[in-house]
Amino acid sequence: MVEHTQALSFGPAAGDYDRFRPPYPLEAVAFAIGFTAPARVVDLGAGTGILSRGVAALGHEVVAVEPDPEMRARLVAGTPGVTALAGSAEAVPLPDGAADAVVAGQAYHWFDPDRAHPEIARLLRPGGSFAPIWNLRDESAPWVDALSQIIEGIAGSRGDRAGRPEPEPDFGELFGPAQRAEFAHRVTHDVTSLIGLLRTRSYYLTAGVREQRRLEQQVRALTEEHPDLAGRESFELPYRTVVHRARRR
Repeated sequence: MVEHTQALSFGPAAGDYDRFRPPYPLEAVAFAIGFTAPARVVDLGAGTGILSRGVAALGHEVVAVEPDPEMRARLVAGTPGVTALAGSAEAVPLPDGAADAVVAGQAYHWFDPDRAHPEIARLLRPGGSFAPIWNLRDESAPWVDALSQIIEGIAGSRGDRAGRPEPEPDFGELFGPAQRAEFAHRVTHDVTSLIGLLRTRSYYLTAGVREQRRLEQQVRALTEEHPDLAGRESFELPYRTVVHRARRR
């Protein structure tokens, strides 16, 4: 029930989600797709279209699938030329073999694998690729590690997907072994945009007002007091973008 509530919590924050969530490095997107020639790519759990825009920037055709109507409306408004469909990873309104590649940006952990893996395999032509992608905060930076400790103290069992190492996926017998690749990138923030980013996280959206305010106060104090941030108007938040890509047998 907690997972279900978190998965459906993003719609009211769709505008901030699109504004503050980090993009994916194009090198990571290219690896995930696995084809240099123009391909038809399905973006599952597409949210507001952040990954879809990266796919389109590489010259591929994109079909975005998103269950939340508010997120999907934001996707349509901000992602011209991309087809957006209502659906989920477990039920995609497309015919068999409709895709050369299927990607999932920051969404795979919401899927029911027993239902999603066969559905994704159904969508893909033989040899097509499936790749979940995660933007993970790089906690080797001391201030980022301190930020993650603040978040964990507030989020508790609700977890924090942007700081947690991604699980090694097993896509089942319909797919070959997964290849893993990692890419580094950075996003510039100030304290306002950093708090704006945290306000788009499911643990924040499902927290009580007191927890939300406590998180914001602690993050403001971090930016004012941590030696790597104190006195700076802006700073860079480093990410590790991790991709696991497997081919449809």
